[in-house]
Amino acid sequence: MDARTEHTRRRWNRRASYCDHGERLQSPAMRRTREILCAGARGRTLEVAVGTGRNLPYYPPQVRLTAVDLSPEMLDRARRRADELGMAARFVEGDAQSLDFPDQSFDTVLCTLAMCSVPDQHRALSEMYRVLVPGGRLLMVDHVEYAGFPGRLLERHREHPRRLPREVAAEVGFEVGHHDRLFLGLVERVVAHRP
Repeated sequence: MDARTEHTRRRWNRRASYCDHGERLQSPAMRRTREILCAGARGRTLEVAVGTGRNLPYYPPQVRLTAVDLSPEMLDRARRRADELGMAARFVEGDAQSLDFPDQSFDTVLCTLAMCSVPDQHRALSEMYRVLVPGGRLLMVDHVEYAGFPGRLLERHREHPRRLPREVAAEVGFEVGHHDRLFLGLVERVVAHRP
């Protein structure tokens, strides 16, 4: 694990307790986005950066879920949430930039509001591509780069500058089937597949 990734891990371990409290403040639009994306999951599903498990209540019952996160603290909270829901899922500590799964292991990969914290977004999406079967789905929602002034100046000074999720997905080989913007254009929802 490189220094930037280790720094990210420490930061999310510290924030784990706050993430659960923030759930009550989640907007109805974000809750609906989680419902829509999770409803699109099929078969063997990998959730990258599961966090405290906010998406868990929205998965269809037939999904066989594996959830990965860099933060052990976040994973512990997600495990507890799955137990409370009576949900069978596998939780794995790991790095989105180096997924410890064989090629073509999953039918669906889902990632919500996490890529903006990943040091190398291109590498992480390449890994998601690698572990998907041909025809497999990528379901993602994330913050986007600030395009206008003064946000553009702030973006240059971010630890991990944001990019448009659909552009990075297309760069690594995904075919983007749908994308739209939410929250005044600050969040992008993407549905893509591995050809």
